[in-house]
Amino acid sequence: MFEKNLTKKMQDVVLEGRIPAKEICSRIKKPYSTLLRELNPFDTHAKLGAETMFDIVKVTHNVSVLEFMARELGYTLTPLEAMERRPRPAKVAAKRIRRQAATV
Repeated sequence: MFEKNLTKKMQDVVLEGRIPAKEICSRIKKPYSTLLRELNPFDTHAKLGAETMFDIVKVTHNVSVLEFMARELGYTLTPLEAMERRPRPAKVAAKRIRRQAATV
């Protein structure tokens, strides 16, 4: 069931996203008919490859599929920018130590 849900989510990203499906196909260099067949969750003869999925995510900037996968596996997805903005415990401790040393 997970595989069909994942394929359906990818199909939604391509067909209902901000970027037209034909534009996505052009950018990832895949024929339109081939991609639509790979995105069809009921077509048992064509499968969407991981590389193609990755290319679609990069082109569309839509990470909902990655969030879905992470959630299904018991994880969360956090953008790197959010991680870089949060002070790390070691950095916070180092600043506190420097402040304490400066006041001594």
